[in-house]
Parts: sequence; structure tokens; C-alpha cells
Amino acid sequence: MSTAPCDPYRPVAHLRPPRNWINDPNGLVFHDGQYHVFYQYNPYGATHANMHWGHFRSPDLLSWEPLPIALSPAPGGVDADGCFSGNAVSDGDRLVAFYSAHREDRSPQHQPVTSATSLDGGRTLTPRGDLVIPELPEGCTMYRDPYVWRDGEGWRMLVGAALADGRGAALLYESSDLDEWTYLGPFDAREQQPVGDSGLHTGEGWECPQYLPAQAGRPGALLFSAWSDDDSPRCVTALVGEEHGNTFQAGPPVLVDHGPDCYAPALLPAPGGRWLLWGWSREAREAAWAVADGWAGVLTLPREISVGDDGTLRQRPAAELLALRGEQTVRAEGTADGPAPVELGGVGRAFDLTARLETTGTATLRLLTGADADADGDGHGHGHGDGDGDGDEYLDIRLDAAAGELVVDREHASLDTRAHGGSYRMPCPTGQPVELRLVVDHSTAELFLTTTGQVLTLRFYPTGDAPWRLQARTAPDARLDYAVDAWELLPLVVKEPSAETEPPQVQRA
Repeated sequence: MSTAPCDPYRPVAHLRPPRNWINDPNGLVFHDGQYHVFYQYNPYGATHANMHWGHFRSPDLLSWEPLPIALSPAPGGVDADGCFSGNAVSDGDRLVAFYSAHREDRSPQHQPVTSATSLDGGRTLTPRGDLVIPELPEGCTMYRDPYVWRDGEGWRMLVGAALADGRGAALLYESSDLDEWTYLGPFDAREQQPVGDSGLHTGEGWECPQYLPAQAGRPGALLFSAWSDDDSPRCVTALVGEEHGNTFQAGPPVLVDHGPDCYAPALLPAPGGRWLLWGWSREAREAAWAVADGWAGVLTLPREISVGDDGTLRQRPAAELLALRGEQTVRAEGTADGPAPVELGGVGRAFDLTARLETTGTATLRLLTGADADADGDGHGHGHGDGDGDGDEYLDIRLDAAAGELVVDREHASLDTRAHGGSYRMPCPTGQPVELRLVVDHSTAELFLTTTGQVLTLRFYPTGDAPWRLQARTAPDARLDYAVDAWELLPLVVKEPSAETEPPQVQRA
């Protein structure tokens, strides 16, 4: 497909179909020499409805082929009103997908598990047609989102749940053949509890459970998306611990992503013992705006995820993404300690940046995106050139050494009132230089704190169309030593979709 975005907000290096709504990544699996990424997809519009499974595959995470829609609701079938989230496994010549079967005549929070099988390298999937687990355990007020993994000679499955006693849970099953499953009880279950000092909590129920088994003497991690039956903020949470029999014993919950716009991440066990993660980055703008533009949602960059020697969850962009670095556009090193901002250089709408920062107080990297930032393209600002004027738009990455925080502030990132604002923070070690990597792709920003392996994802929608520029800024009493490098972010190579990748265009609600 064309590598140029159809509008200024459409990312070029993040995976999504040409149009319409997407949400959760599903069925992430390496099979038959290919990475397969399925995803929740509405082929009829840019709203959450008509859930199918879309499908991409890639040999290298850089070049992607859209394949025909993998799963479609079967009229009158167990999934008549939606093929909802799940995962997939590779079993010899078979690729087997497990997913949540949605029907409106059931309780909307009860989505039992069904499956589909491919014998042609994942190109087509044949639904089982009935439920894998027809009877739900007693006391489930929510039940959905299977996750299956190989365990020795057999298989295990987690299903996300909310229990009538108030606990969120990941329920455990086992099987020898992927067809017959035995319920073993809750793998982990907890009453709602706060996640650190984030102001967020583990929710009434646990959606999209994912399991990263212990390896190399390090603990494992149970990931889930915290669900509540209201509009309260949701988060992605991990419990780090170890299996003991059929239960998982872990410490307190921690955030998987510190930003507001990553949800329902899914894991892929990759060759060489590496584990990859993709998340859903939802829109941070009014729904009508996205509908008018004809698309909503992107998948995050693929991330390598592991548990560190210190028992913390660590993420970084997949190593393959270094190949998306094009021309280097910024190389700046020096000190900022005065009232005036220091100009570091210009960047395009999609870039990959690394920085090493050391400050005695509070210092900021500002991405200045205002329409008046560079009206004639000469690399120098005009009008409110310091980024403080009413006509400016800017995204701030602020390092507060005293508080031990790295803050991403999008409150002034868009003059369009339909775009969400707010500032978001993640803990940052003090008394040492901070290393970070920022990948900005049009409306998507993913900030990796290389020092600790933490990540923060958010979306932003500047209205200006002038080139962007970077500034270093400090508080009056602070000094910042910096080294910043930035490269153009090249687009993914995505083949032109064939006609068969889309279903017949019938009118849907």
C-alpha cells in the first residue's frame, strides 16, 4: 500500500489495516516461518462493532502481508454476534486459534471459548463450530479472553474472569490435545487493589490474561487488563512471581504501560527464547472525529519483554525496528542552564530518538509542533518561538530529578479541543544519568525508559502542519547535560491488500 498517510495522524510504522476500527491484538504466533498478528477488526466502519479477526503476517517484523479476514461471526452460531479476543498456538502443521464467542442473547460479560484451526500456514481458519468449554465455572460474573500455551507435553489455558465474591481472576485449564479441557481453578485471583501509587487499580475483573513463564532462573509474569463495568480509567497490570502447582504466587501489581493509550496487550513466544508484545493503542480523541477520518486504533510497536535480574518487568522496541531508522536528523550534545530554550534541531512527523539526560533539578525535552514553529521551513521558530505562546502546540517530556519522575505532558499538544489532554508519569531513578528512547509516529508516541525498562504510550493530535523541532529547557535553578540523537522513522512495507482480505460490503449497524 502507499506509505504516505492518508491524514496527518495516521502512523506509518505501526501496524493497522487501511481503514476502519481495530482494537485488541489477537492470536500472536510464530508459525510456519512467519509472525502472525491477528486483531479485532470491524470491516464495516470505525466503531466498536461487528467484531471479526483481521490478519497480517511477516517474516521479519518489517514487511507485512495482509491476509483474508481470519474469523467472521457465523449467523446463528456460537459466535453469531462477534469473534472476540483470544490467542493462537502452533502445533506441528496446525495453527489453532482460541477466541471468545459473543452472542447478544447471553449475558454480555459471558463469552465462552471456541476455536478454529488452520492447516495452510495460517492463511485460512476453519471454525470448530461449537464451544470448547460449554459450561462456565460457578460464580463467574465475567468470563472471556482465552490464552493458551504449551506446558511440557501438554497445554494450559487461562481465561479472564470476575468472580461473584469480588475478586478478579485468571482461571486455569489443562489439556493434552487442545480439544478436551479440564478446569483446575483460579491460577491467581485477587480483590481489587491499587497498582502502586498510580491512582489506578486492578479492576473488578481481568481481561486478556497473558502468561510469560519463568525462564533462566527469573520469575514469570501474569499480565492482564484491569476491567470494570463503568467508565473509570483502566490499566494494564502485571503480577511477577512463580508457579506453585496450579496456582501463581506473586507480589504486588505493577503497571505494564504507564500511559493512557495502551490496553489489551498480547504476547508472542518468538524463536530463540525471545518474547514479543503488541498492545492496542486506542484513539485519544472524540469518537466522531475518528469516524469522520474512517479509522480508529493502531497496534503498538512490537516490544521485547522480559523479567530482569532484579525481578522487574522490562520492555524495549524489538531489535528489528532499528532497520526503520533512516537519515539522522538530530545530533546534539551539550549543556542547558539558562532561561532561554536550547534548539536541538528539527524532526519529521515520524522519528526515532535516543537521549541521555542528567539534570540537577527539572529539565524538559519539548517537541514543538505549533503551526508557527517553522513557517518557512528554515529550522527556526517564528511568532511565539519559545513554545509558550497561545498559538503553539507542544509535547513535553519532563525529567524531575527531585521527584524521581519522568513525565509526558500532552496538555498543550493540540489546539483541537476534541483531543484528549493530561500528563502521565513513570518513576525514574535519581542520582544517575537517564537514558530514554522516544518513537513518535504521527499521532502515536511510545517512550521507553531504557534505564529501567519501563514504557509509556500515548496519542496526540497537533493541528499544525509545519516541521517539528526539539528544544531542551531547564528550570531556573537547574542544569541539564544532554546527548540527543534522532533519525527519520521509515514506514513499514505493507503489501497491497487483495480484494479477498475484505468481506462483502453489506450494510451493518
